[in-house]
Amino acid sequence: MATTSYLDLNRCSRPLPPSLSSLSACPCRPSAVTLPRSRAKLGGLDFSIDVARPVVGLGPTRGFLGRHRRRLIAAVARADPDHLPDGNAKQVLGVHKGHELSVNEDAVAENQEKASQLKKRIVFGLGIGLSIGIVVLAGGWVFTTVVAAAVFVGAREYFELVRSRGITAGMTPPPRYVSRVCSVICALMPLLTLYRGQIDVSVTSAAFLVAMALHLQRGNPRFAQLSSTMFGLFYCGYLPCFWVKLRCGLAAPALNTGIGASWPILLGGQAQWTVGLVATLISFSSIIAADTYAFMGGKAFGRTPLTSVSPKKTWEGTIAGLCGCIATTVVLSKIFCWPKSLLSAIAFGILNFFGSVFGDLTESMIKRDAGVKDSGSLIPGHGGILDRVDSYIFTGALAYSFVKTFLPLYGV
Repeated sequence: MATTSYLDLNRCSRPLPPSLSSLSACPCRPSAVTLPRSRAKLGGLDFSIDVARPVVGLGPTRGFLGRHRRRLIAAVARADPDHLPDGNAKQVLGVHKGHELSVNEDAVAENQEKASQLKKRIVFGLGIGLSIGIVVLAGGWVFTTVVAAAVFVGAREYFELVRSRGITAGMTPPPRYVSRVCSVICALMPLLTLYRGQIDVSVTSAAFLVAMALHLQRGNPRFAQLSSTMFGLFYCGYLPCFWVKLRCGLAAPALNTGIGASWPILLGGQAQWTVGLVATLISFSSIIAADTYAFMGGKAFGRTPLTSVSPKKTWEGTIAGLCGCIATTVVLSKIFCWPKSLLSAIAFGILNFFGSVFGDLTESMIKRDAGVKDSGSLIPGHGGILDRVDSYIFTGALAYSFVKTFLPLYGV
């Protein structure tokens, strides 16, 4: 229980009301206001306010009452308004109404800000989606260059997260020059994948050079430096290369796709529609559907938390995302006539969904340890590159393995 008898009702430059004019000769000085004893609860505390004797009010910035006087006065007015003197009641209730008006204004401003952020998120999301669709259709060097640029920015964001205060409290980050070199190496990996087809030797050589640089640095090298750097090469460089292998490496024509037959010659004709293009479009679309349905399902029905790594995700939203992902994959498989069987389309949708979910959770885990909400601020309303592509990082490798290995083996 907290008790007090200090109320500051009249520290301002305006004259006092007539009912309180006798309490102070100067309107700019703290005045003594006589109020009866009253009790009120504020923030879980039970206040016994005894203002039966006049006391000099505290200033607006002193102590607990200085910081919370509006809420405290409003609580007194609500607790026992009948016992307040007329003049004091008017002043107290006036303060209470002013406080409610301020709260309402803050709520309106907050809602407007949220609406603005949502509008910005939708506009930029549509713009990004349209641009990515054009890039995927173009393929070749256009697609690979965009992937390389995204990989470079994502690698920079990753190493900034590794160097953040939240993570460095428990580990030693790699030197800054190593982080920058690794970002450049990650950006070169998609280009080498397009040129050579395979990057195993390149990745192994890069890992060896980075490990050697860490061992030769000044001071004592730490295992945390090596592990975080190697994971950065794998997470930001190696895994995204599978999208290049999927889109550009699987060049067999999708003969059964009806869209290819009517595709303009100037845009590549039927040869433009390869298995890699169809698989990439279906995979991208199913990931977007999974995120959208999971968000809508979580908002509408979400009750059970999925994991502590991402508290906003729920089981209900996850199930909705899985159903939306499978449905989108099946519908697109009918449109593109690939894959042929319903079973393979469902399997492809499930694979895309789990790849997107665990990619999202992995990035959430990194951000949680770093103590940040977003990986960056490059995209207005969306955060950083990693915040937008986290669902795609693991999915490319899974989709490529499915199309390259699973479908030919089992013929489904």
